[in-house]
Amino acid sequence: MGKYFDMLMEDVRMKEGLTACMNCGICTGVCPAAEFYNYDPRQIVNAVQTKDDDTIEALLKSDTIWYCGECMSCRPRCPRGNTPGYIIQSLRSLSQRLGFFTESEKGRQQLALKRTIGHNILKTGYCIKPTLIDPDLHPEQGPIWKWIYDNNKDVFERFDENYCKPGVGAVRQIDDESLGELKRIFEITGGIQFFDNIEKCSDTKAREMGYDGADENYFKHVYTYNSGNHQ
Repeated sequence: MGKYFDMLMEDVRMKEGLTACMNCGICTGVCPAAEFYNYDPRQIVNAVQTKDDDTIEALLKSDTIWYCGECMSCRPRCPRGNTPGYIIQSLRSLSQRLGFFTESEKGRQQLALKRTIGHNILKTGYCIKPTLIDPDLHPEQGPIWKWIYDNNKDVFERFDENYCKPGVGAVRQIDDESLGELKRIFEITGGIQFFDNIEKCSDTKAREMGYDGADENYFKHVYTYNSGNHQ
């Protein structure tokens, strides 16, 4: 009893985000995600406050904790000073740490985030670069983006002459020394270990689902699959 709650409370975000919820529901009333998903921050905070291992483990394995957009609308509205968004962040981190994220459809998408944004940061120094937003993986961007992607050099050099080149500017090429420093930050802070755990847990789940490990086929599955059950 309370094992997972104690693990959550090791996270500074929990210490700041959970004070004394009285279940008034204001956080749910102002939450944009609650309007579109079966998502209720009030119920999540209430579940965490039970300190019940089975209840919290169910949350850690659920799609529910991945619906929050982290807009923090809940933070200034709570009359008791709680921040449900911080509690969600703590739940997500623990789910990733324990490998529970692979038990839900939305949770499994952590592999896609790691291999896109996470990989991009270490490889280029940017979360997103125009050359890395493949139209085949982003059909929602429409045909105009396909044209921009194919003609990115002509388009973006109009905004910055150092586009993908050494020098200064918002879309410059990040130098090797800076990339090395960035990688060391990830190593020292545990970011690389965190990424490795995402890969390890995803590989195990992929094999359970009949894939040959967390290969390209599994990556495409978690990237594109939508059960349609997220209303």
